[in-house]
Amino acid sequence: MIVLASKYGGIFWIFPPLVTAGSLVGAALTYWVGHSAGGAGLTRLVSPSHLERMKKRLEKSGAGALAAAAVMPPPFPLTPFVLTCGALDFDRWRFFLVFGVMRLIRFGTEAVLARHYGDRVLQVLQSDQLHRAVLVLVLVVCAGTIASALLLWRRMRLQAA
Repeated sequence: MIVLASKYGGIFWIFPPLVTAGSLVGAALTYWVGHSAGGAGLTRLVSPSHLERMKKRLEKSGAGALAAAAVMPPPFPLTPFVLTCGALDFDRWRFFLVFGVMRLIRFGTEAVLARHYGDRVLQVLQSDQLHRAVLVLVLVVCAGTIASALLLWRRMRLQAA
């Protein structure tokens, strides 16, 4: 969305509602999975430590916790939070209203910032230095994954013997 909003600055305002609609569809599916799994099945989908914290937060502040979760950036575990809302049978209309409004605020803010700073962001994204840095990062991550897999395989083989 940031690239589109910065590239097509004249119609940047159309992207937040579109992205919000897509986010609501994904949240609806996730909410339904949580609702179908229920409280008992939720422990298979979400780690117990996260589950207890999210339950307490939802019981304590309800819509406020949901609003904060909806605007948090990607490292925040939004999927387990939405699953928990579904499993706890959080009011659907309230859930989708709060979630939709907060996502629209988040994506709208991103679009406005992309419209304002978009040219500079695109220059950075297209720079050779960033491409090299991403390549190095990907190679390091691949090497770490291979090393971890080999160590795990070796440990399992030693335990079997």
